[in-house]
Amino acid sequence: MSTYGAIPLRNIWLLFLYAADMVQLRDRFDHDVEAARDLPELLGRLLTTVVDQRLRRNLSRGYRVRSATLSRVRGRIDLLETETRQLMDRGQIACSFDEHTMDTPRNRLVRAALDRLAGRITNADVAHRCRTASGDFGRLGVSATRPSRAEMATDQIGRNETADRFMVALATMVFDALIPSQAAGAVAGALPVDQEHLVRRLFERAVGNALRLQLAGEGWTVKQGRRIQWPCDQRTDGMASILPGMQTDIELNHIALGRRIVIDTKFTRIFTKSDYREAMLKSGYLYQMYAYLRTQELADDRASLCSEGILLHPQVGDAVDEAMAVQGHLMRAKTIDLMAIPSAFEAQLGGIIHTRNG
Repeated sequence: MSTYGAIPLRNIWLLFLYAADMVQLRDRFDHDVEAARDLPELLGRLLTTVVDQRLRRNLSRGYRVRSATLSRVRGRIDLLETETRQLMDRGQIACSFDEHTMDTPRNRLVRAALDRLAGRITNADVAHRCRTASGDFGRLGVSATRPSRAEMATDQIGRNETADRFMVALATMVFDALIPSQAAGAVAGALPVDQEHLVRRLFERAVGNALRLQLAGEGWTVKQGRRIQWPCDQRTDGMASILPGMQTDIELNHIALGRRIVIDTKFTRIFTKSDYREAMLKSGYLYQMYAYLRTQELADDRASLCSEGILLHPQVGDAVDEAMAVQGHLMRAKTIDLMAIPSAFEAQLGGIIHTRNG
């Protein structure tokens, strides 16, 4: 079984689907997932498969503004240009108008990802498929320049454009994975296993989206990345500029039950060592969770007075699920086995809302 670090690629794939909010596609690419030997090859197989499907159905188009001198009006007339160049005397008029184009930010991102993968994949057949797909995009007028974040923000993908959302999510993951580039002097091939930032982001988003799906219809709401404020009674003028912000990873709320659960995902080992103890929880994480819970207490908000906190880590070694009550707040340290089969992984997430009593 192929792995990324110690995590099976099929589980990286599952994290990606949950993070991209596209878990409905989990069974559609089993062959590609099982055949891939490393993460770049997996991305190459999946992206070329999806691109081939999109090319058979035609790529989505966009609009771009074009200016031209024409013999008849099209779009908006540029009066200043027309008068300055005295175009009317020659039976012409300056116009600016929208025209269809396939050279959209989303299509450029996909082509740039295909080019990046083609030089990083060790499997010659998959690398060839990436180059072929990139060439097909080029023949349709899609440039090879990777779009900026600002350009991508202007190319909003509709909720019903599932195929494009999936294609763009895969292309984005290619660059998020920071697959080494030749220009940087790196060796082509698989990702270094010590680069954990990609899986860390996938882990956080996947847990949040998986909980939202699993708890749908049970009265729970799921928020991700909510910023919370320090309840300062007073502060000096300079404190605001140096005070660190607070932002929860995941927050679950159930109004009828009066429960609030704050989850902080940590893609690190759950234990550290000291001079006297072989395994102990990391104090900084506990202090952080304590601050999240106690600083948000409000007398007229019942859930805030007994809110719960969970430090959620990937499992390394034995499973951990321990809890303590501190000043009315249940604080829990729990691990999830990212190497488990997908059904077991999902079952672990479903058990998060169940209180762990001592």
